[in-house]
Amino acid sequence: MYVMRGRIRSRNFTPPALDFETTPTQPLLLSPASARGEMAPPFVFPSSLRDLERDADGDDEPSLRPQNPVAVTSLRAADLEEFVKGASFDLSDKELFCIEEQEVFDGIYSVVRDFNCLPPGLKFNIVETLRSNLSVLLPNIDSLSRVSLSSPSDATPITDHIASHRNALKIYSFFLLSIVITEESAADSCTGAKVAAHGRKKNPVYAWNWEAQRGRIINLIANSLEADLSVLFGPGGTDEQYLSFVSKCTFVLCESQNVLKDEETRNGLCRIIGAIATKHQRISQISASVLHLIHKFDFTVAHLSEAVASAEKRFGDGSLSISLIREIGRTDPKDYSRDSVGADNIGRFLVELADRLPKLMSTNIGVLVPHFGGDSYKIRNALVGVLGKLSAKAFKDVEGDSSAPSIRLRSKQAMLEILIERCRDVSAYTRSRVLQVWAELCEENSISIGLWNEVASVASGRLEDKSAIVRKSALQLLITMLQHNPFGPQLRTVTFEATLEKYKEKLQGMEPPSPDKDEHVNDSSLGEVIVGQDESVSDSCLTSSQEQKEHDATIVDITNLEQIRALVASLEAGLRFSKCITSLMPTLVQLLASSSATDVENTILLLMRCRQFQIEGSEAALRKMLPLVFSQDKSIYEAVESAFITIYTRRSPTETAKSLLNLAIDCSIGDLAALESLVSSLVLKAEISSSTISALWDYFCFNINGVRPVQSRAALSILCMAAKSSPSILGTHLQDIIDIGFGRWAKEEPLLARTACLALQRLSEEDKGKLVNSTSRVFAALQGLITSFSLPEKIWYGAADKAINTIYTLHPAPENFATEIVKKSLNSIFGVLGMDDVSNGDETQNGALLSSVPASKLGRFLFVISHIALNHLVYIETSVRKIQKQKQKDDKSQSTTEDIQADASKSSEAQGINAELGLGATIDIAIEFLAEKAEKEIVCSSGKNLIGHCGPFLSKLCRNLAFLQKYPALQASAMLALCRLMIIDTEFCEANLQILFTVAESAPSEVVRSNCTIALGDLAVRFPNLLEPWTEYIYARLRDPSASVRKNAVLVISHLVLNDMMKVKGFINEMAVRIEDEDERISSLSKLFFHELSKKGSNPIYNLLPDILGRLCNQHLKEETFCNIMHFLISSIKKDKQMEALVDKLCNRFAGVNDVRQWEYISYCLSQLTFTEKGLKKLIDNFKMFEHALSEDSVMNHFRSVISKCKKFAKPELKVCIEEFEDKLRKVHLEKKEQEVTTKNAEAHKQRIGSLDEFLVIKEVRQNSGNSAEEETSEVADPSEDSNTEDKENMPECSDNICTDNCKTSTTFTEPEDDGAEVHSAQTVRKGLSRSRVKKITDPVLEDSADSAPVRRVARSSRRQRR
Repeated sequence: MYVMRGRIRSRNFTPPALDFETTPTQPLLLSPASARGEMAPPFVFPSSLRDLERDADGDDEPSLRPQNPVAVTSLRAADLEEFVKGASFDLSDKELFCIEEQEVFDGIYSVVRDFNCLPPGLKFNIVETLRSNLSVLLPNIDSLSRVSLSSPSDATPITDHIASHRNALKIYSFFLLSIVITEESAADSCTGAKVAAHGRKKNPVYAWNWEAQRGRIINLIANSLEADLSVLFGPGGTDEQYLSFVSKCTFVLCESQNVLKDEETRNGLCRIIGAIATKHQRISQISASVLHLIHKFDFTVAHLSEAVASAEKRFGDGSLSISLIREIGRTDPKDYSRDSVGADNIGRFLVELADRLPKLMSTNIGVLVPHFGGDSYKIRNALVGVLGKLSAKAFKDVEGDSSAPSIRLRSKQAMLEILIERCRDVSAYTRSRVLQVWAELCEENSISIGLWNEVASVASGRLEDKSAIVRKSALQLLITMLQHNPFGPQLRTVTFEATLEKYKEKLQGMEPPSPDKDEHVNDSSLGEVIVGQDESVSDSCLTSSQEQKEHDATIVDITNLEQIRALVASLEAGLRFSKCITSLMPTLVQLLASSSATDVENTILLLMRCRQFQIEGSEAALRKMLPLVFSQDKSIYEAVESAFITIYTRRSPTETAKSLLNLAIDCSIGDLAALESLVSSLVLKAEISSSTISALWDYFCFNINGVRPVQSRAALSILCMAAKSSPSILGTHLQDIIDIGFGRWAKEEPLLARTACLALQRLSEEDKGKLVNSTSRVFAALQGLITSFSLPEKIWYGAADKAINTIYTLHPAPENFATEIVKKSLNSIFGVLGMDDVSNGDETQNGALLSSVPASKLGRFLFVISHIALNHLVYIETSVRKIQKQKQKDDKSQSTTEDIQADASKSSEAQGINAELGLGATIDIAIEFLAEKAEKEIVCSSGKNLIGHCGPFLSKLCRNLAFLQKYPALQASAMLALCRLMIIDTEFCEANLQILFTVAESAPSEVVRSNCTIALGDLAVRFPNLLEPWTEYIYARLRDPSASVRKNAVLVISHLVLNDMMKVKGFINEMAVRIEDEDERISSLSKLFFHELSKKGSNPIYNLLPDILGRLCNQHLKEETFCNIMHFLISSIKKDKQMEALVDKLCNRFAGVNDVRQWEYISYCLSQLTFTEKGLKKLIDNFKMFEHALSEDSVMNHFRSVISKCKKFAKPELKVCIEEFEDKLRKVHLEKKEQEVTTKNAEAHKQRIGSLDEFLVIKEVRQNSGNSAEEETSEVADPSEDSNTEDKENMPECSDNICTDNCKTSTTFTEPEDDGAEVHSAQTVRKGLSRSRVKKITDPVLEDSADSAPVRRVARSSRRQRR
């Protein structure tokens, strides 16, 4: 019995927002229109909503279509509201199947067609009504199926009911989905355009909660698809048009990113996709649509993978997933290489699918593996990620029979082997991705111990990869492997070796004496032992007595032979891993100097992790990062600072102080400068606390037991660094600095006095004043430090340097105090003799006098006077700057006072008069004049100037090269002092330049030559015009045999050239040669110089390159050296115009050059250029310039490389021109080769002819001189016995090679009848000789005619006699 659903008849009725999605306990079967004798036509889905109004062309069967639609947009607001509410009321009041009635259908169609024009309230009414009716319809479908089964006799009414239910389902679904599509289209159009607001009126589209309604509608459609629709559509399956329309609307909604952001809507769409594909068996259509979306929209990847995975989990059918995987696998790899965006999206989809369905993906991975051979690196990256996901997730659960674990293990091993192989992929992106996948597997603990070291070895090798992203991934992988290593918290090699040895001894004692005692230990058993014996493995890394006790206990506890074997194997693996990481320290130190900031940052992180696990060498490698604080890259500086804080300062104050001073003890000069920058910066940031400063003072003052003098000095050094940013730190312990720094401890630690001098210089101005006013003890200590000989010679120079600097910093009258020091030093060396006696004596007397003076004392004296002179120069310049500052300050204050007191017009008039008179300029000139005079008097020998009197003596001493060669240390001090005095005065400099260059070139000590080279740089800065004529000799220092001298020369010249203090002249080729210096440091500095030079202006290297090329061609360098130099220089030229101009310049150099070596060099340079279309045309236009050089194979090979390079970028029309040029080159090359072969053959033939002529002349002379005077009948000997035999003996090589063609001349030899017979000269013989003649002489075939030869010769001799 069918029950009608009653409704309240009211036009103002609003349907409740209720979902009838659960089947009621007593399902209601609603009576359709067919029960009243009315059979509605079936509803056919149109391609679009408005297509319903069109007539069905060619359709014989009637369908439900709107007959009298209402133009809703033309209705007034009141009429519109009445119409919409009436349509909603009809749906609510009548039965569910009233939608089939033509009038109701027309009304609902009219409302849905113009849905955008409705107010929000009316939209809500119509949507809620349609959704509620469909919600109630779905349970009735299930009831209908039960009724059909229970009463098969009443078949006709059931068929009508089924048709009405089917029609209603289609109509409700169609109208609801049409509303969703219409509303989303309107929302997208409103999002794209800005709608102006009028008063308080809001946009009606967003005035109601559409997102909630949309989610409910989509989930309702999903419920309808998941219901049992077989009763409605029969065994043939669901209506194709119905499914196509729903799927079409679904994928249209998936194209909107805003729709997919709503979780409820997204879940409903995923359910629809899964139901249509799996439940309704439309896999191929859904697969095609999914792949289309993935290719086109990147934001759909994650959501579609979720939909595919949820379909497999909801319906237990992975057909959709398998279809997608196989479709992707069947795609041509070339398609992915052409569509990079699509390949990226497909790759992400595969990785997401592998993450959600690892087991299903693992069974179908075989169809994807061939894509590893494709050109798209993005697909290969994705496949690598898929293998990583599968290795981590697909083989965890143990299922199936006993053979399943071994099968899964082999599958996993095969995947891991592919990952290892992909580490050598041709693409850097893929290599980087593989290393990232290995890092993910480490974090998931999915790498077995047996494979651990192989992965570590691969990662270690990738540290030297040419790509920065690969190196970054390798560093991060090693960091992850250290963090998740299964061997313990400490990885010291020594500890592992000791522990391994103990367990090996125990294993040998436990093994039975059987030949087959070795058994295979697979990864699974090894892993079980490691998991069960964590304490024993960790204990292998403990220290001291605890380590021994724990080891003994472990040996006693483990008695199982298999466990001991597994533990030994794990310890061996741990030892290999520790050695692998330890061997990386040199590579990591090199990476610290990388130009890539990511390399440096990750290397620092890896070294910190190595230090945490106590890897040998990590502490020393970390110290190499200190100079990086001077990097201009902010990220590198922050990485170094962060690492420094983590390692050294985040401890207790005492430990922090101890770590800092221990670091300062072992630092080099460069590291100390970097440490000073770090410490001063950290003091400003309060990272080094006041408690740490107090602990440093305790170390310096020996307040802590066991402090050594070197630690005290290091503590004071750290305090000096901190005082750079906070000078008040030193003022609190000023007396301690004096007492300890210059007391008895200074004798035990020589560098302590030097550090104390530095501390005194770092005092604040207030503390300096207190020190000067309170006592003069400090100056006495400084004087004693300079004049005494208590310190070792190597330490004394540095201490005296700082002491003199301190005197000029602290003393109120440093010139007077310095005078006393010079006098005392002079008296201690020369005694009663004055400097005049030494300067004015002859060389013999001076030599005897100098021999009596200890060389070490004389060297110290020269250092003192030169350093005082240099400090006095600085003191004069500082005083001048102070005077000028004070003058500017006084002028400013005076002008302010005059403006207040005097009238403005008078003040301006007075200033104008002063300006005209030049009073201000006169004062400045006077100051400069006095400064120049004071500077000149430092070295001037007139008057009573002590240093001035030392100048001539020093000059003579440096010229006495024979004497100084006996004392290399004295020569170093003397030349250093001479250079310092030369810097002060221009006349003294000019007078001694020649000796300076002589010593710089010929001094036997490389220290002296290095000092002179550095001094030349200082002199070039101070007196550039004076040094300009000597530029060639400055560059000559680059050819010094000592690497130290060459390095200093490179540094000096780089400084001068890059700072525009010296012009780049024609000697820059010397610097270019240093690019291939045997010393790697020099080579790097030279490359850095040219790199920085290329950044200046418009790249000076472009202008210098032709000159460098010409000079290098004449230096007879190795070909490899020349090629490397030019390749580096040409690679620094980036502009296309400069490259094009170089083509002309290089081609012009072929003209007038006949040296084959230069042809090769020029053509090589051409092959290194980057050719544009214009550059190629210039090369073709200059063909005549290099045509003559194409005969050489090496030159031709270079031009072939140019052609191949041009073909890579050439357009189709340009390729024709390139091919023509290539054919022209080949043709000319072959012609030149033929000409060359012909010329060589002609020269060889000429040489053979010349040698044969000489031989015949000699033979004729011998024959004429050997004949007897009595031979009157002119008989001639048989040629077969004489000449032919002699010819064969004398020139066997010529006889076989001479041609016999065109033999028309007769023999030239004549036998005289008497002494007066005529003998032909050598010239006549050469002229008449031919190849055929010689062939007659030497060819055995012609020997048969020897009998006739005497007859002819006799007749010819008779004719000559008659003449």
